[in-house]
Amino acid sequence: QVQLVESGGGSVQAGGSLRLSCAASGRSIDTLTMGWFRQVPGKEREFVAAMSSTWTGGRTTYTNSVKGRFTISRESAKNTMYLQMNSLKPEDTAVYYCARAITADPVTAEKQYNYWGQGTQVTVSS
Repeated sequence: QVQLVESGGGSVQAGGSLRLSCAASGRSIDTLTMGWFRQVPGKEREFVAAMSSTWTGGRTTYTNSVKGRFTISRESAKNTMYLQMNSLKPEDTAVYYCARAITADPVTAEKQYNYWGQGTQVTVSS
């Protein structure tokens, strides 16, 4: 069993930054792909970023709307994943979820993830 706990959400003005954390327990975050998703009320959950396992090189992938602004990373010693979010925009407002995939490749489909955190709210005001 894997437990994922997000933190670091909050309210920020447009152009600001936040760093989300995802602390994992029960399994290592190094062995399979870890990802971030977000969801706005009334919409489907959307892929944000993923990092593949260390065995497959820790490859990263991002949705186009966050490329150049968000960075996913991993600190193995703390079994924690991060999402550094810079130059935030109002359209980044959402609940952000971390998730652990069923594969070691940097997948983007929600169905490829089987463990999820409870989510953390990010609100960006204009």
